[in-house]
Amino acid sequence: MTDRVMLSNMRFDGRHGVLPIEQENGQPFEVDVELMLDLRPAGLSDDVERTADYRIAFEICRSVIAGPSRRLIEALAEEIATRLLAEYASVGIEEAVVRVRKPAVALPGDLDWSGVEIRRRARS
Repeated sequence: MTDRVMLSNMRFDGRHGVLPIEQENGQPFEVDVELMLDLRPAGLSDDVERTADYRIAFEICRSVIAGPSRRLIEALAEEIATRLLAEYASVGIEEAVVRVRKPAVALPGDLDWSGVEIRRRARS
């Protein structure tokens, strides 16, 4: 599928990380999402009910990042992907790509960010 709904560089604060200080103080997180589905029905009908409404996708990402602490950003990405696939099953979502980045990662050197990218397919 080449059609996709994309949300890029969403920013939220969360309390996630392996180090206790990361869970105590919190830090910024950045999230990208790509949702693969046939956009023709929405494009032809101009009906938001026939697509992956990005307002809902944004809220799912926000609630996961602002939610309970996790040690790994892998766990955050996995939860976001699972929730997105479940939310958009009725519009025929085929796949979700989720990227989670930590721009303020606690390492003893300079870097822009650390992150993960996962790709999950809908169950048939």
